[in-house]
Amino acid sequence: MQVVREVESGQDYAQAVQRKYNIRGAGTVLRWVRQFGSGKYGKVIRVEKADEIAETIRLRTQLRQAKEALADAHMELALEKAFLAVACEQMDQTVEGLKKHAGGRRTRPSKRTRS
Repeated sequence: MQVVREVESGQDYAQAVQRKYNIRGAGTVLRWVRQFGSGKYGKVIRVEKADEIAETIRLRTQLRQAKEALADAHMELALEKAFLAVACEQMDQTVEGLKKHAGGRRTRPSKRTRS
C-alpha cells in the first residue's frame, strides 16, 4: 500500500518506485495502483456528445476500410511482382534487365496537328 500511495501522491512515478523497492515484473506497480489505488491514477473519463460518438464510429469504420484497401493493394503488388519474376524466368531474363530494356523502348505520345 505504501508503493501505491507514493505513486498516487505524485511523489514518484511507477518505474522509480519499482526500482526503489526492487519489485520484479514489468507493470506490477501499475497493476497494484489500478487494483488497490483510489482510482484517480491511470483512469480516463471521457464525456462525449451523441454526434461525437457517431463521428468516432464513422471514422473507425472508414479507417478499417482504408486498412483493408491498403492490404488488398499490397497483395496485388506482391502477386504482380511474383508474376513478373516467373515471366522473366521463362524468358531467361532478369527483372532488372527487363525493366532496363522496357525503359529504353518508351515512346513519346505523338502531337496532334490541326487540319
